[in-house]
Amino acid sequence: MRILVNEDDKVAAEYVRKGLMEAGHVIDIATDGDLGLEMARASDYDVLVIDRMLPKMNGLDILKDLRANKDTTPVLILSALGEVDHRVEGLRAGGDDYLAKPYSFTELLARIEAIGRRSDPSGGVANLKIGELEMNLLSRTVKREGKKILLQPREFRLLECLMRNSGRVVTRTMLLEKVWDYHFDPQTNVIDVHISRLRSKIDKDFSVPLLHTVRGAGYCLQEQ
Repeated sequence: MRILVNEDDKVAAEYVRKGLMEAGHVIDIATDGDLGLEMARASDYDVLVIDRMLPKMNGLDILKDLRANKDTTPVLILSALGEVDHRVEGLRAGGDDYLAKPYSFTELLARIEAIGRRSDPSGGVANLKIGELEMNLLSRTVKREGKKILLQPREFRLLECLMRNSGRVVTRTMLLEKVWDYHFDPQTNVIDVHISRLRSKIDKDFSVPLLHTVRGAGYCLQEQ
């Protein structure tokens, strides 16, 4: 998922960013309310994580502005204010969930992924399957012919993107945007390296290749 974290505590923001990236998500950071609202309006995020007490514009005002403009992106509110009345106020302002500080990262991740699933345009599909290749989005596991395949977070995200577009060509530009969150060409072989690693894991030990290079266009995951 692509997630915006609106948190003015730079140490806390970096901690969350690192953990979410390790879990395979793409993260943007905003350190004040004005910037957070601007970024939320300008980009298509899967989940917004908004601290309630921010400089320039507080989190509840950001939320109210988004909801007033028909933005339905799921929002998790973070706050040191954890009393029942505070949580109710946050939820009534349009929040999808409310997590009081201090919190454990494990719980934060679980709550983000839960509200992200509820808004998933795929209808909350937990499993993707092409032939004997299976991906479970909840347990973040991949198997082919019953054999477990271990993937790094970026490899998992790359495979997820290809599986969600099975039978269609996925261009290099699409991969840069969806998997690396690049909106420019970094002029590196980062895609080639990851495609090579992914191919060695999902195809090398099996008789039928699934990951195909479409020269001059991109890549396609399909049975032939």
